[in-house]
Amino acid sequence: MPIIKPISDLRNNFNQISEICHREKEPVFITKNGEGDMVVMSLALYEQQQAQLELYQKLSEAEAQSLAGVPTISHKDLMKKLKVD
Repeated sequence: MPIIKPISDLRNNFNQISEICHREKEPVFITKNGEGDMVVMSLALYEQQQAQLELYQKLSEAEAQSLAGVPTISHKDLMKKLKVD
């Protein structure tokens, strides 16, 4: 379940929101005048999400190359090549 806090909590209870972000390992959604306004998350969660996005992008590129018929090399052959070089 998402964690939703009003913007006044961000202003008045910043340390509590920071603790929630770290403890729950989830973003906290901040509302302003009852509407969604922004998201606050720990640096660790942000870095994890960025790493996932980068991985998904690399996987997407690899899949596109595979569908385009780009030559591939087996894991076994790659390991042999790395050991020789």
